[in-house]
Parts: sequence; C-alpha cells; structure tokens
Amino acid sequence: MTLTTLLPSLRRSIPDPLSTDRWPEHTVATTTDVLVAGISLLRLVDVCGTPCVHTAAAVVPGTHGRPSPTGQACVVVVCVLRIDRMPVDPTSTATPVLRLTVDGDLGHAHPVPSEARLVGRVSTSRRVLAECCSRDEPTLVVPVPEDLAVGDLIAVPCAGTVPLRALRER
Repeated sequence: MTLTTLLPSLRRSIPDPLSTDRWPEHTVATTTDVLVAGISLLRLVDVCGTPCVHTAAAVVPGTHGRPSPTGQACVVVVCVLRIDRMPVDPTSTATPVLRLTVDGDLGHAHPVPSEARLVGRVSTSRRVLAECCSRDEPTLVVPVPEDLAVGDLIAVPCAGTVPLRALRER
C-alpha cells in the first residue's frame, strides 16, 4: 500500500508510484501526466488524438529501469466515451463497479491493467475496478478513480508493441 492509497488527498502533490518494470524506458509520472522517454502523453494526445500509442525500449526486469537492448514496450492512451454503473455485489471487492466504453480496442494489445492510470487531471477519489470495453466487448478490468468522467484519458502500459491500426475501431 502506498501513501497515495492511504491518503488520497496527497495525489494533488505526489504522483501515484508506478512499477518501472512494467512501463517503457525512462518513464516518469507527474500528478497529471506520464512522460515516456521524454515524451508527454498529454502532448501526444494533443498532436495525434486518441487512441494513440507511444513505443520505446522495454525495461529489463529487476534493474530499476535499465533499457532492454532488444525488447520493446508501449503505452496506449484511450479516451472514455461512456460510463455505466454495474450492479455491485456487497460481498466481493474484486467485482467491477463501472463499465467503460473507450475509443480503442485494447484486446489486441498486451496491457498491464494494474498499471493503468488517469492522465490529464488529478483525482483524489478512491480507486474502483472498471470493466473496459470497446464495441460492447469486455477486454480488461482496470483500476480507475471513482469520479472518472466521459472524456477522461487512461494510459495503459503494454508488453511488446501494438500497431495503431489494431486499436482503431473497425
């Protein structure tokens, strides 16, 4: 458990930590953005729109961020198009409470859902599980802030690379 989990109000001044082994090389989190190899994901969205992909060298696990000489990793940024509340089972903490429709098909990527994070704004709300889908096909369950809104951006690191055309709706 991290300080930002215990005291969500700290998220205004301290970014949520990220696992360096799961993100591409030289990834740095800020309170509202993620920089991958010096590239701001918010700026990437400004230039390219969503969904978008940023590829860089993968990290050798256990080396605290040393770039792999051969491996690649990427980050996919998607925009939330719709949010529906799901029936909640009070006995389960692992049941998704939100169903998100996003503008990219994450089923073709190899996402690391536990590392998904909100970019573009700070949220001090508690994290809940959300079923993330495209075209009504569930693809993965991600932790998101409870106050997630339509238009918010979610960045998800992925193992390997994924072409942009694989994310686009067909």
